[in-house]
Amino acid sequence: MKKILVLLLTSFYMCASGTETILFVGNSYLYYNDSLHNHLRRMVEEKNPSRKENMGYKSATIGGSILAHHDLKHLLDSKNIGIDQSFELVIIQGGSGEVLDEDSRTSFEINANKMIKQVKNKGGEALLYMIHPYMPPHELYDPKMIEKIRYTYINVGNKNNVLVAPIGLAYMNAYNERPDIKLHKSFDGSHPDLLGTYLAACVLYATIYKKSSLEVDYNYFDAVSLEDQKFLQTIADKTVNEFFERSSIKLPIKNPIIAPGNLKNE
Repeated sequence: MKKILVLLLTSFYMCASGTETILFVGNSYLYYNDSLHNHLRRMVEEKNPSRKENMGYKSATIGGSILAHHDLKHLLDSKNIGIDQSFELVIIQGGSGEVLDEDSRTSFEINANKMIKQVKNKGGEALLYMIHPYMPPHELYDPKMIEKIRYTYINVGNKNNVLVAPIGLAYMNAYNERPDIKLHKSFDGSHPDLLGTYLAACVLYATIYKKSSLEVDYNYFDAVSLEDQKFLQTIADKTVNEFFERSSIKLPIKNPIIAPGNLKNE
């Protein structure tokens, strides 16, 4: 049993400057449902319309990939993928299988360390995207998978002094409040459905900009109902607030939130 402390930063650089160039690196968990980077960009553009032309959001994804599959050096030369300015923030999302056993977690840590170093050497900041766990009917469904995910991402985040966006915890908190909500694709219990992607965008918005996602009106062109929108925004804000122990976002949740604590390293 190893105690992992959540990385807490009192002043994240993006709060002051406003991040406008972001690279997403991952797999199909990012590109499902019109791609996560599009949803986050639309949220940010809504609140900063005058800066719309300055924003450069790119997503580089490989289906079924793990961290080792990505040529980050090529991607960080932003002109290779159509962005003139260097990326201020790189969001790194690992494969779901990279948390399942000790060997996989070790490989994840080695490759994440390498990628984070590359990002910092280029003058940017990295953020780890804590993935969501499998749900039924996935053949590898394990109700304790979230603990493996949480340990893996917080461990690497702390060792590298980078933030972790608690998407996986937000999924579980949403299911705790509304077991009937559809965050995963029903056919595989792995990939996000639209509401799962929307929840992830809200978590990223609250994590990166330290603002409540409830201020955002964007609902994917009315594809997300008002009830679902407000519920997911509340879950996202509460999860981020608890995860970073912030006092600026105080929203009621009926049941206890999952918070970082003693995490198991098998």
